Amino acid sequence: MLKTKIHLLAAFLVAALICSPLSAQTVYQIRNQHFGVSGGNDNDISRAFCCSGTLGSLITDGSTQYILSNNHVLARQDQAALGEDISQPGLIDNGCQAATIVADFTKAVSLGNNVDCAAAALRAGTMDSTGFIEGIGTISSSITAPAVGLSVIKSGRTTGTTTGTVASTNTSVKVQYQISCGSGKKYTISYTNQVVINSTTFSAGGDSGSLILTNGTTFSPVALLFAGSSSTTIGNPIGEVLTKLGGALGKTVSFVGSGTGGGGHGGPASTGSSGHIVGLSDQVAEHARSVLEQNRNDLMSKPGVLGVGLGLSDTANAQPAIVIYVDNTSATRPQLPDRVDNIPVKVVLTDPFIAF
Repeated sequence: MLKTKIHLLAAFLVAALICSPLSAQTVYQIRNQHFGVSGGNDNDISRAFCCSGTLGSLITDGSTQYILSNNHVLARQDQAALGEDISQPGLIDNGCQAATIVADFTKAVSLGNNVDCAAAALRAGTMDSTGFIEGIGTISSSITAPAVGLSVIKSGRTTGTTTGTVASTNTSVKVQYQISCGSGKKYTISYTNQVVINSTTFSAGGDSGSLILTNGTTFSPVALLFAGSSSTTIGNPIGEVLTKLGGALGKTVSFVGSGTGGGGHGGPASTGSSGHIVGLSDQVAEHARSVLEQNRNDLMSKPGVLGVGLGLSDTANAQPAIVIYVDNTSATRPQLPDRVDNIPVKVVLTDPFIAF
């Protein structure tokens, strides 16, 4: 698993770095009461490595506030027990030692249920109760459906605040995990309907758990970052995250921020169609999505194919396209058509998708 890890023998180097003059980068990796910063489970440590990710955002069930991040960040891939300590900054930024305990692990949606998410009950006074995200500010409590071409922003432990554009939605992906921090058996989980940003700078290992938001006059949650490659970022659609996490908690949850509803904790807005493409009619996008669904399983079964989704062609007059993510480290290259039922095929070469 690529989730940021550090060898125990190098722990003193991290401590020395924290004592150096601060930069825009390190504010995400030191003690910080905002969200979108370093954090994780204090038991996420092996004999050789310690691991952490990002404490992405703040949600509420109306009475209790929870930190929202990934299962593999807060729940140690379904291995955490109720009440395990969540610290900020995470182990990797504190010499593999526990820092300030800010939350207690509460619940995760089990991996294999199409989302990688978990919640930890916030300890009063340890983090900003307004849900302020470092480098972004207070967010909207109303969510937005992902759309191809949508401008997005995120803040995370490793790359800080970055911006990008949604390259594909409705994306099936194969994501690699490792059973424990920096060691153990590797295994793959398949996801569907994921949100993908193609960028070498949008995220990196340790950014898992970051909240991906619309980048405009307001910042509305779109997806929960959990995986990617050196050139790609993958997020769970936030509507599905809230629904499944709320089901696991047995309560309805929403984001802490500005929006409709009492106390600034507005409920989700209408999420619309996940097959929407900015600047194109829904009818045009729906036809391409339909073709994608008819051919998805066949395309995903081809050797070397890591993902298949709905995106845009690279032509001057951009039109809906089936985007196929191909493993550029594989010795076998799949035989792929230029078009499927007259819908163009766009091939994106990438290294394997890994849970950050």
